[in-house]
Amino acid sequence: MFVQRVLDQNLLDANNFFSVLLLTGARQVGKTTMLRKIAESERRFVSLDPMDVRTRAIEDPRLFLADNPPPVIIDEVQHVPELFPYIKEIVDAVRTTDPEKARGMYWLTGSQKFELMQNVSESLAGRIGIFDMYGLSNRELNGKESIPFLPENFSAGGMPEKTPQEFFHNLWLGAYPELRCSSNPDKYWSLFFQSYIQTYLERDVRKLTQVADLNVFYAFLKASAARSGQMLNYSDLARDTGISMPTAKHYMSILETSNIVRLLYPYKNNQSAPMVSTPKMYFLDTGLMAFLTDWKTPEVLASGAAAGHFFETWCVSEILKSYANNGMKPSLFYFRTKERNPSEIDVLIKENETLYPIEIKKSATLDKNDVKQFSKLETFHMPIGTGALVSLYPQVSHIQENILSIPAAAL
Repeated sequence: MFVQRVLDQNLLDANNFFSVLLLTGARQVGKTTMLRKIAESERRFVSLDPMDVRTRAIEDPRLFLADNPPPVIIDEVQHVPELFPYIKEIVDAVRTTDPEKARGMYWLTGSQKFELMQNVSESLAGRIGIFDMYGLSNRELNGKESIPFLPENFSAGGMPEKTPQEFFHNLWLGAYPELRCSSNPDKYWSLFFQSYIQTYLERDVRKLTQVADLNVFYAFLKASAARSGQMLNYSDLARDTGISMPTAKHYMSILETSNIVRLLYPYKNNQSAPMVSTPKMYFLDTGLMAFLTDWKTPEVLASGAAAGHFFETWCVSEILKSYANNGMKPSLFYFRTKERNPSEIDVLIKENETLYPIEIKKSATLDKNDVKQFSKLETFHMPIGTGALVSLYPQVSHIQENILSIPAAAL
């Protein structure tokens, strides 16, 4: 099965403007597959994953680039950040003599951002278009149009209705293309994620970070998966995995920069009531999250105590994908006051100085009380756009004049 990626056309459009494109994302989300599919026939491909190729690039970056002239795809470029100044030199020379020829010279991919973004910003500012890529979105899997999610612009778009059982089966499988496009993803689910984690630990964590004990890091990874959709508590993570608080913070930064998790920060401004400062943490793939937390079947997961956190994690991930697939970086936050009985809104989208509140509930019935906290946003003294309650309720409908009920399966 082949799934058309929404991001491909946005990359091709950017290729007509930038000299360099950088596509970042976790391993196995389909970066290389998509680039090779949309590349012109004359565009070369070279991967820096093999150690011999990587060594040649490190020892003599100028010669490596001469042997792999543009147009070229350089895969896993984070392994050799030494290349960036030389790419800049080549790009600038071409831009001086023939600006049109300078467009789309280098396509780069990277599966971590440990030092990648710093080197890019220092060497290629103004010359590079940067895109984030996630696993397959729900709309990509269903062959539907994808636009950046805002409740007021939302359209179900003929999405197929899903029962809660079908929804949680989709959530449990996750979004990695290799698994989802296989002939029998349920059969290979456990094998795929077992191999994925081993590759992640051995290639990314061991080689690119200072992690003394991979077994301890794996325990931290499992403990983090069990806390997705919750406020980040480093003390609890450190205690449960037998590490120090500074080490817990370091390990979380590894998960974030290798695109395994995303941190969502609380929204604040000078007019607001006292707000918490702690971010919430979300895994970016619910299949990986389910594997790490030992939910062996979607049926058990759907009825388990963690189902609500999985549901919220999946919805937040889909909202993120809707922006990333259109080449955009959303301003996403959450809302939580510091009161004894705090007010909380799961997601705030800020666009054009307007706040759009989103509440996420794993429920198949509508309750107006689920969105009563939206009125708390008046303390910000900002325009409030159309809000949304995302749930398992199967139809798009109005809860109030400016609040929609949106089925999660239609995201």
